[in-house]
Order: sequence, then C-alpha cells, then structure tokens
Amino acid sequence: MNTEEIMQIALARAGMEEIPPDSGIFVTGEGIEKVLFAIDVGTPELALARELGCDLVIAHHPIGEALISFSKVVHRHFDFMIEHGVPRGTAEDAARQLVERVEIRNHPANYMHTVRAAQLLEIPLMNIHQPLDEITRQVLRDKLRSSKTRTVGDVVKLLEELPEFKMAATKISVRVGSEENEAGRVALVFGAGTNGGYPVAKAYFDNGIDTVIYLHIDYEDVRRLREDGKGNLIVLGHMAGDSIGINVFNKELRSKGLEVVALDVLEP
Repeated sequence: MNTEEIMQIALARAGMEEIPPDSGIFVTGEGIEKVLFAIDVGTPELALARELGCDLVIAHHPIGEALISFSKVVHRHFDFMIEHGVPRGTAEDAARQLVERVEIRNHPANYMHTVRAAQLLEIPLMNIHQPLDEITRQVLRDKLRSSKTRTVGDVVKLLEELPEFKMAATKISVRVGSEENEAGRVALVFGAGTNGGYPVAKAYFDNGIDTVIYLHIDYEDVRRLREDGKGNLIVLGHMAGDSIGINVFNKELRSKGLEVVALDVLEP
C-alpha cells in the first residue's frame, strides 16, 4: 500500500473527496506494511519509527505546510452555526474572529522542522486531521441521537459510555453551566479544526442553543462565558475525543493487512 491509498481510506470513511488544508502527504512512500500513528509527531517519533521498523509515520495534528494552512478549515464553524440557526452575519463575524486567532497563532510556527527530518531519515510522513475529526463527529452525533437526554448530566453520562472516554484520565467536564440544567437544544461543535472559543459559543448561546459540546477550550474563553451567564458548555477531553476517529481509521488499516503501532492513542 502507498501513502496516497492510505489517505484515500481516511477521506472515504469521512465522506470527503479532497485532502483538506490541515492534512497532507509530505514524504511519499510505497510498499507500506507497518505504520506508526501518533497524535503529535516530531523528530523523536520519526526516530522511534525507524527503531521499530515502521515504513510510515502518520501524525494527527497538522505539521508542515498543513500547520500554516490550518486556519482555512476553521471557517467550517460558520457552516455549523448556520445549520443551528445562527444568523448569517453573526456566524460570519464569530468565524472570522476565530480564523484570525488561529492564523496569527500558527504564522510563526517552525513548520518545516519535522518534514525536513523525515526527508533526511527517508521515512514517509503524512498527517490526517480533519478527516479523522469528522469521523469522531459522526460517531458522537450518532451516539447523541441514540437516546433522549433531558439534563446536561444526561448528555455527559451518555457520551461517557464510549470506551475512549471510559479509559481517559481526563473526564468529560461541564465548564459552563451545571449538570442539573436542562440540556435543551444541543450543538455538537466538532470537526472544524479546533474549538470555537468564546465567539462561537456566544453566538450559539445568543441564538437559541442551550448546550454546546467542545473537545477542548482555553481558560480565558471559559472565564468570559461564565461572566456572560448563558448556556452550558460540555468539554469532552482532547486525547480521548481524537482517539475515537483515529481508532476507526486504524481499524480499517489493520483490516487491510497493515500493522499499526499507536503511540499516544486511547485504544479499547
């Protein structure tokens, strides 16, 4: 199997036709039999792959030029907000703030370091971010649809049934609001590169959404949302949430005969 075929497996499972800007193949490879998959990849992971006899390293989080292009997928928050009834102008403003924040944060990144190390070591290297996040989003969406929930606590308990959350050291947390509150209208906000921060959550809370579900969030955003005193924010946990889509993908690779070593993934 080659790197292009492996990327196509992820795209097909996620329902995507093209490689999104936050993913890419940086060093191509053929005849791949053994893969090291890590959520975060740097030079140490490449050296580990060489030591383990792996033919390919797959990162989840963006590296190389995908890191610089990462902000382009963040605008998907706009589509999610529109789907939940947020007015177009409000959604565009919230998404614009978030895209700018991400672009400014990633602009100074040393984006070539890991890619160049892979080239020197002659180890095929790729990263798959949004497609695997989309798989996670689909799993979580289907789980939420599988049972009626009344309170925020009911939503938390339902999602805690997934094995990755059971295994995680970080537990699902209600960062804004209370488990005793009515869940009301729930927005699962996942698969748009990163969490929506304060501006996106505020847009939901101001426009009829009672509960927002994020993968992670910064403290300052939580503080501002608490000051506003609106809505409930459930935070799932970064590594556990990422592991859901990764596990689906890795299972497909193994079904095709590849050996997959998962370095930092919560595997049931």
